[in-house]
Amino acid sequence: MKTYRAVLLAVALILGLSTLALANGLNLNSLGSRALSMGGAFVGLADDFSTIYWNPAGLSHFKTKHLGFYATDIIPSGTYLFQQPTDAGLLTVVDAHTKTKHYLSGMLTYYHPINESLVAGIGIYAPSGLGSTWDGDDFKLVTNGISYLLESRVGMITIAPGASYRINETVSVGVTLNINYGMFSIKRWAGTAEVSGYGELDLGQFEESLNGWGIGATFGALYKPNDQLSFGLTVRTPSKLNLSGTVNIENIDLLGANFKNESEADMSLTMPWWIAGGVAYRPMTDLVVTADLQWTQWSKVKELVTEYQDAYWDLLMTGSGENVVPMRWKNALQIRVGAEYMLYQNVALRAGYYYDPTPVPDSTMNVLLPCFTFNGITLGLGYNLNGLQIDFGFEMLFGNKRQVDFAKWVYDPNYASAMPGDYTMNLYVPTISVGYKF
Repeated sequence: MKTYRAVLLAVALILGLSTLALANGLNLNSLGSRALSMGGAFVGLADDFSTIYWNPAGLSHFKTKHLGFYATDIIPSGTYLFQQPTDAGLLTVVDAHTKTKHYLSGMLTYYHPINESLVAGIGIYAPSGLGSTWDGDDFKLVTNGISYLLESRVGMITIAPGASYRINETVSVGVTLNINYGMFSIKRWAGTAEVSGYGELDLGQFEESLNGWGIGATFGALYKPNDQLSFGLTVRTPSKLNLSGTVNIENIDLLGANFKNESEADMSLTMPWWIAGGVAYRPMTDLVVTADLQWTQWSKVKELVTEYQDAYWDLLMTGSGENVVPMRWKNALQIRVGAEYMLYQNVALRAGYYYDPTPVPDSTMNVLLPCFTFNGITLGLGYNLNGLQIDFGFEMLFGNKRQVDFAKWVYDPNYASAMPGDYTMNLYVPTISVGYKF
């Protein structure tokens, strides 16, 4: 058990650095109930208030002032099973289930036509927000028999002023400035350490909280050759987030008189390129079908480096190599399709599907924010009355089961930061949107 506890400590240190990036690795980019209900295949359509996220060129659709609001509740349900091989067979070390938690997110937008060709607007939204909470009792066999808090909460808020210009009847372009505020908090066991003359020291509870700002931009274009067909292209530039905050380890002061329980810490993280192309087709007046390809350059996320402001913390972490976290992420391409059918003049039915491959390899898989390949099923309903639009959506994401092989963890040094075992994760996401033209 001692070896496994040591690995859990290493993974815990990694989680403290990587949770913000990992949440975005889940790519829960389905803002707006209408867009979400159509599988998030919205880059080529981009004609409701969520367009400032999907494709800012769509702002040119708005001929009157428009206010939009969107709220969502992300509910994860996951399991983790670790069974250690022994001479007598498999020994169940951890059999855990995430606690039911609600992670609220949303969006608020306002659009204002300047003239017939130019529309300005602003959006405030959370492009990612996720986390998990485990019962510490389930991990007591690897945490010295003590139940520690095991939870994570991650989010990013974007303030996006922008504008769109209609070049002619068929072509529109748009741009936003993305002012990003990233934040995460994490609580879990800190692991153990060998102390001369004392033996094995339980370091106790670990808590970390970092936040910071970054700047990026989104560029979009729409081409609509006729009333039946439109094409869209969106490019979101990288955004370097400069994060800072505090890290606390409950018993680290027992390592020596020079150690304080808390240190300030800094980390720079660059969110990568996001490029998406989409098409929308109306085979009949009451039906629109959409499809998107959305690519993220996650391969740029190779490692994360943390700097500790306390000199003794920095010496300890740098000397042990724990200040550098291997990530080894891969580029990911999402495939999204959706449809909307006007059942009546003011009632719409929607459905969609998307495939979201994980960028995270098995060699860096961990327990607090595990990342999966998801198959997403979406459904929705919309109602319009005299400029008031109300939309409901529901998203179900079914994660493919993941397994980190115990033998690879033991013998392959590339798996040193992984947690061996079996992982499952499903997500359930109810949403509501309200838009009003005036």
